[in-house]
Amino acid sequence: MKKISLALAAVVLLGSCVSKKKYVELQQAHGETKSQLTKTAVEKEELEAKFAKIEARVADYNSKITALTEDNDAKLISADGAVISNNVKAKMRETLKNVSPEQLMGAKTLKDSMNLALSHNLKKSIGTNSLNEDDDIAIDIDDTVVMISISDKLLFNTASYNVSNKADAILQKLADVINSEPSIEVMVEGHTDARSISTPKVTDNWDLSVLRATSIVRKLQTKYNVAPEKLIASGRSSYKPLASNDSKEDRAKNRRTRIVILPNIDKFFALMASNE
Repeated sequence: MKKISLALAAVVLLGSCVSKKKYVELQQAHGETKSQLTKTAVEKEELEAKFAKIEARVADYNSKITALTEDNDAKLISADGAVISNNVKAKMRETLKNVSPEQLMGAKTLKDSMNLALSHNLKKSIGTNSLNEDDDIAIDIDDTVVMISISDKLLFNTASYNVSNKADAILQKLADVINSEPSIEVMVEGHTDARSISTPKVTDNWDLSVLRATSIVRKLQTKYNVAPEKLIASGRSSYKPLASNDSKEDRAKNRRTRIVILPNIDKFFALMASNE
């Protein structure tokens, strides 16, 4: 009986020793797993940090690419004596879709297309659809200079240098253009036909051409809030005619006011195109 008891005790003791060993092994395995998880978590954080840096770099590159594209679109390009940006070129193409095929056929160069698009938008914006395209308003571009020639009948009463109410719409639009860009200057040139004039208030055509220019300048300043330091008034008398003075029609062409502005072409076109 005693031997059996001893044998059973040995078996129990042996079983107890094996369980403890396994327990230690399990503890070690648990520690290793925990250590591995910690290592993995650290590696995950490091990878996330690297990925965030990569994402930031990609975003930075995309931003630079976008900026370069926008900068390229805004850069002025020169062709056919005209200076224009890609942005304006795109707007110009949209505008030309509204121009008649007959007019488009006459636009052989980039400069021709710019003149046609600007003329279309300016005339549309001031409601001059019934005007004669060649005689009443003519727009031309020479590099970044916009020259607008306006018939006297749109600005003045007959044989007068007083600005008529008919001129309000076009002067308002011109003032908007001038005021849109702080750096531009504007020269207003008065032109007459060759017929002589002499009145108590007007000595000759030199006098009349200058008086008409100063009348426009004064109205731009006082009624439309154009800064006077941006304005220049000048008169050319009858010495820069567009046509001969031999007929009534030709003399009408020569009686005009030319407004020369140095604008930001993009802003000028955007303002005109806003009325499309």
